[in-house]
This record gives sequence, structure tokens and C-alpha cells, in this order.
Amino acid sequence: MFQDKTLKCKECGEEFVFTAGEQEFYAEKGFQNEPQRCKACRDARKNASRAQREMFTTVCAQCGKEATVPFQPSSDRPVYCSECFSAMRNAQN
Repeated sequence: MFQDKTLKCKECGEEFVFTAGEQEFYAEKGFQNEPQRCKACRDARKNASRAQREMFTTVCAQCGKEATVPFQPSSDRPVYCSECFSAMRNAQN
């Protein structure tokens, strides 16, 4: 069957283990090639293609603390910090 293999990352040059379980997964999916990059380099490469979200700073309508949100707040709707938002959501359930 499969045995763990030590491979060298083509991005950072570090060695990483291509486990027997990962090899079995690759075989089940029909992948022909072994991974070329370690997990950290694969994750960095994957995240580099994603657009960074613009964050906006506002004041929580309930507790008055500063809050950072991923949308442009408007003056016609209240905005809550994550703690107040979670508390409100849990109270509704």
C-alpha cells in the first residue's frame, strides 16, 4: 500500500511529509502528480488570489465600543460589535 514520503517544497525548499492517507486520497481522486508545495505554501498561494476585504470602523449602537465591520455602515441602520451582535442573536433563539 502507501507509505509516507518526504518531499521538497518547490516554493520554500523545506521538506514536508506526503502521508499515506494523503496519497490514498490523491489516488481516489485520480490525481497523477504528487504535491509540489508544502501546506503553508499552498495556503499562502490560495489566499494570495483572494481579494482582501475592505474593513470599516464604526461605533457599536448598543455598547458604544469601536467595531470593525466588512461593510460600509449607513446612518439609517444600527451596527453592532461582534459581542453585542452574538448576544442579540442568541437572545432571539
